[in-house]
Amino acid sequence: MDLISNFLQFWQQLHFDLIPFSLCLIFFFLVLLKLFKPKNNTKNFPPSPPKLPIIGNLHQLGSLPHQSLAALSDKYGPLMLLKLGHAQTLVVSSAKMARELMKTHDLKFSNRPQTMPAKTLLYGFKDVGFAPYGEYWRQARKICALELFSAKRVESFQYVRDEEVSVLVNRIRKGCVDGDGEGSVNLSQLFLSTSNNIVSRCILGEKFEDENGKSRFGDTSRRVMVLITAFCFADFFPALWWIDVVRGFNGELKKWFTTLDAFLSKVVEEHKAKMRAGGESDESKKDFVGIMLQLMQSDMVDYHFSLENLKGIVLDMFVGGTDTTATGLEWTMTELMRNPPVMEKVQEEVRKTVGKKAKIEIEDIRKMHYMNCVIKESLRLHPPVPLLVPREAISDVEIEGYHIPSKTRVFVNAWKIHRDPTIWERPNEFIPERFMENSVDYKGQDFEFIPFGSGRRICPGMSFGIASFEYALANLLYWFDWKLPNGFELDVEEENGLTVRKKNPLHLNPIFHTFD
Repeated sequence: MDLISNFLQFWQQLHFDLIPFSLCLIFFFLVLLKLFKPKNNTKNFPPSPPKLPIIGNLHQLGSLPHQSLAALSDKYGPLMLLKLGHAQTLVVSSAKMARELMKTHDLKFSNRPQTMPAKTLLYGFKDVGFAPYGEYWRQARKICALELFSAKRVESFQYVRDEEVSVLVNRIRKGCVDGDGEGSVNLSQLFLSTSNNIVSRCILGEKFEDENGKSRFGDTSRRVMVLITAFCFADFFPALWWIDVVRGFNGELKKWFTTLDAFLSKVVEEHKAKMRAGGESDESKKDFVGIMLQLMQSDMVDYHFSLENLKGIVLDMFVGGTDTTATGLEWTMTELMRNPPVMEKVQEEVRKTVGKKAKIEIEDIRKMHYMNCVIKESLRLHPPVPLLVPREAISDVEIEGYHIPSKTRVFVNAWKIHRDPTIWERPNEFIPERFMENSVDYKGQDFEFIPFGSGRRICPGMSFGIASFEYALANLLYWFDWKLPNGFELDVEEENGLTVRKKNPLHLNPIFHTFD
């Protein structure tokens, strides 16, 4: 979400004719009048960095906002109030303040900012992740928790993980040109494909691949992730909404929405036809769309869900479920390659636990305590959504003596909290052992470690994503040894989006492991 870069790039590309220039000039003077209007300064607001007219603090966001905001918080404190254009924004950068926000005052911060891209792409907020706090959100989240993300349902989808991870292993094995591991594979691409296929099968019932094994829905879902976090004038400068029309941004949103809606409508109609023909008799292998249609048809839910609700929720699951798992695997393998002793230790545990079996079982995964620490440490250093999904204050709130006005947007900088030297020893180093004798977990109760958030708005798909993460990683460590391709440098540069993934794809040489 490189807001300021997109903003500046746009102004460089825009051709100023007389009418747009005049409108901008009028807007500028209106803003100046507002700036010099007397204000009531009796309320104690959180500290703020200096602001520029009109754009506020947008100029202080770099290409990686979580890092820019972390640097600002070092100077202005763990509660920091910014002006991002028109939007008043609170940045939370400590475990203590995160607890205040997501536990003590969780209800008052349970709303979501109503951004124009999310509204357009998610059927007017008829999803779960971006839906406003209220009765619809509670009912939709309840259905998702019971029918897709419950422990029983997550376990029932293990056959999907088995099959798709087996495909992943076979594709990597084909990349082993010889015993010396001279064949390089693009793990970033393979992780995204595998994650997309698992999510697609569990939600839609099939994986929609072309003849080359590439997901036909993958590119579309990734583009949606980019658009949802793209800079939108209407969200930061409401009076300049027309610029989004002129630059074609609104048109692009509508184009992708039309493509998505047609795709999802076709999936729903195919499920309806299957239900009319008798459907799938095995309840344990029903996908989410089939489950939801059955519930809607039999009036088994307390809330009336429309087809738009269903499609919004489905799209939400793709946006939240595909890239996060793939990104987690990508960063974990990167850190293991950068830390050979850790790689050796975790591979020894995995292979000792599994033995010489032809398949890794779920019971094996539960015994891999060090691998669990590796995953935790990877999520600590590289939380998939480092600023978490933004919240919004439902009403005025007082925190630590500071006044937070209603409608204030809130970013919790998990990346900064996870690297706090007052909490973590050697915070920038990859040390899985720190979790061996540490009960801190990622399930939302320990605010020094919140990769999935906490409170009412915690990620509902956490257990679903972790199950895929663990199973894929265990297989990668069990079946292959790994080395860097000749001349390849392992970097940790980040690229910002809805998730923060590696800027450069991870290419490694796999060596198929032979068991004596």
